[in-house]
Amino acid sequence: MTGIPSTRLVTIFGGSGFLGRHMVRALANDSWRIRVAVRRPNNALFLRPMGRVGQIQIVKANVQDEAAVRTALKGADAAINLVAVLYQSGNQRFETLHVGAAERIARAAAEAGVKRLLHVSALGITGGASRYARTKALGEERVRAEFPEATIFRPSTVFGPEDDFFNKFGWLARLSPALPLIGGGKTRFQPVFVGDVARATVKVLGDATTAGKIYELGGPEIMTLKEIMELTLKETRRNRLLLPIPFALARIQGAVLGLLPKPLLTLDQARLLESDAVVSDGALTFRDLGIVPDAPGAIIPSYLWRFRKHGEFEPATS
Repeated sequence: MTGIPSTRLVTIFGGSGFLGRHMVRALANDSWRIRVAVRRPNNALFLRPMGRVGQIQIVKANVQDEAAVRTALKGADAAINLVAVLYQSGNQRFETLHVGAAERIARAAAEAGVKRLLHVSALGITGGASRYARTKALGEERVRAEFPEATIFRPSTVFGPEDDFFNKFGWLARLSPALPLIGGGKTRFQPVFVGDVARATVKVLGDATTAGKIYELGGPEIMTLKEIMELTLKETRRNRLLLPIPFALARIQGAVLGLLPKPLLTLDQARLLESDAVVSDGALTFRDLGIVPDAPGAIIPSYLWRFRKHGEFEPATS
């Protein structure tokens, strides 16, 4: 951390999640005062040591509550919306969070005179068959209607120490003799390091010329699902069968597994995998922000070792 926290205040909705914690750390290092708005403040207290005393404030705010959203934005210079779910559970619905909450936050931010709004969406959502994709795309539209100068991030699959991507495959490789290649493993991703997305956040909030722009954030490598699985097996030093599963069968499996409290796969996720998540031609990217992103191979060895048979003491292979 450098200097004394400035008077700049940013409110982050959903700041206690995987991406949020890295944004909080990066913005604290950039001397922002940070207000983290979450449903369960006690679950976000771990964020406070990332800044100086009093620099990071945790407040209770349900994004479905208009008054709570307005209170969380009071006096803020900037706002970030990270609220999203990968699967539906209870009252956590795609339409409610990706569309309704996004629109509510954007409208309240505009009415409160917030200067900058960063809305985090996702790559591969245009023309997607999944409800996740459709609601993410509609959420973008509602945000731009309420706050035309909002900056939008569309990251590909985000990876890092606490991710639910490489870690999930590493966990499966430890338990299962085979890993599923949905759709034959041909779906393409451009995995992006969470730290790079956090760096991009600091860049856009510090540069007024980025207002109203959409940035598609992908890492330096385009990888198929099969290549991602192979990299995971290499780093966890395990030999596993890669089993191709047609999309039709994956949708059936997702419909069944989706009934579990924390499913490994849902029907909607199976449909989402039918679309690539790569940066489109002509899009604004990390390069336009002066950031050189890190490749998965440079980062994941630092945390996937936990899935090796002998952990960090696993002997190196030739």
